[in-house]
Amino acid sequence: MKKSSFYITTTIPYVNADPHIGFALELVQGDAIARYQRLIDKEVFFSTGTDEHGQKIWEASEKEGKNVQEYVDHYAQKFLDLKTILNISNDNFIRTTNPLHIEAAQKFWSLCSAKGDIYKKKYKGLYCVGCEKFITEKDLVNGKCVFHPNLAPEVVEEENYFFRLGNYKKQLLEYLSNEKAIVPEWRRKEAIDFVKDGMEDFSISRNKKRFSWGVPITGDEDQVMYVWFDAFINYISTLGWPHDEANFKKFWLDGAKIQIAGKDMVKFQSVMWQGMLMSAGLPTTHTVIYHGFITGEGGIKMSKSLGNVINPNDIVKEYGTDALRYFLLREISSFEDSPFTMERFKDAYNSGLANGLGNLASRILTLSEKYLEKCPEIPEKLVPKEFYNLMDSFDIKKAADYIWSKISVLDKSIQDDEPFKIVKIDVERGKELIKKAVLELYTIARMLNSIMPETNVTLKKLIKENKKPAQPLFPRKD
Repeated sequence: MKKSSFYITTTIPYVNADPHIGFALELVQGDAIARYQRLIDKEVFFSTGTDEHGQKIWEASEKEGKNVQEYVDHYAQKFLDLKTILNISNDNFIRTTNPLHIEAAQKFWSLCSAKGDIYKKKYKGLYCVGCEKFITEKDLVNGKCVFHPNLAPEVVEEENYFFRLGNYKKQLLEYLSNEKAIVPEWRRKEAIDFVKDGMEDFSISRNKKRFSWGVPITGDEDQVMYVWFDAFINYISTLGWPHDEANFKKFWLDGAKIQIAGKDMVKFQSVMWQGMLMSAGLPTTHTVIYHGFITGEGGIKMSKSLGNVINPNDIVKEYGTDALRYFLLREISSFEDSPFTMERFKDAYNSGLANGLGNLASRILTLSEKYLEKCPEIPEKLVPKEFYNLMDSFDIKKAADYIWSKISVLDKSIQDDEPFKIVKIDVERGKELIKKAVLELYTIARMLNSIMPETNVTLKKLIKENKKPAQPLFPRKD
């Protein structure tokens, strides 16, 4: 029987600094969804990558005195390394400096141009280098961009190409009327309000006199593509579009198409990009999932421009990959802003992992090894339907909370039933209680497949081999 196809992608971050915990959240969310979809027998294509053009990249390379291509190669590798650091199961890593992507961007431009949706005009306005876009007075707070309060907007006047987004107002409202177009629901309403009240044609090129680090525009040697126009196209160039027709058909034309992005991306991913797809005559994304920001001390958003970020690699070196995945997927809201401090991380690690899952697994497996001759027979289907329902709704935190509710129930049952005492008095009854606990632990391990994949493998192996851990799964940190 032919498998259903499922496509999921993260946004692609700028390579102007080391990876930080905010993007790690997006990566592990995407990975958890991809792993879950494979678990329910979907054919999955999971993509991530790096955005390597634009003014921020150019200025950062100049500041460091590096050749811009060498600069992006250096930082792209750091993002590529996250595959190992965070145990990410992506099928492709797309770079926007890749010649095949550049060709795809130029092809996409030609389709929109042929539709009559690209025109040239002079424009003067406020420009935020941090956002790489023109902004208006209503986007400012105390004279600064709300997302980059440490950067003063520049007044820029130049002739650029523009995309006629206004041509697609009706189609966009129809697209956004589908309740599945955006998760969570309140972000969908935000997108609808933007289309109704704030949507304008947007600039899609920059003059080479200001900077030349961008995709060349065929037929105009004075302009390069605006980084956002170019970057959006990674979502289809990663599939081999326009040349790999079979792969593109399988995952974009015929499959479910899911994107993950931060909450500040609503008008970009769900309006601008969807309008571009409509112009090019290509199907729109089925669902865009928006997560909140990770905040630091005092509730301030973590960002590279503010310099208050945490490098995920530092945490993994001390606590391990699955510990960080656990925190990001259970202690951080799937959709709202959430705080991250090392104190909060350590507390969650000790309570949820060292004293929680790790201690429970050790107790059960110690009993199993001592009193059972072999692992009990494991039923083929053990995962509760409630867990599937939560993962299908993309609320990964609730799914993780569900797993830990099962851990709590199992822990209480051991305290109440006392199989460690019963087995010394009534061996057969004690063994049955231990077998029951082992099977429930195996169910928990199976549910951990998408959340904590290393722990999933380790626990299932120990259970099947009927062995206790040689050392604590999660050593307590004092």
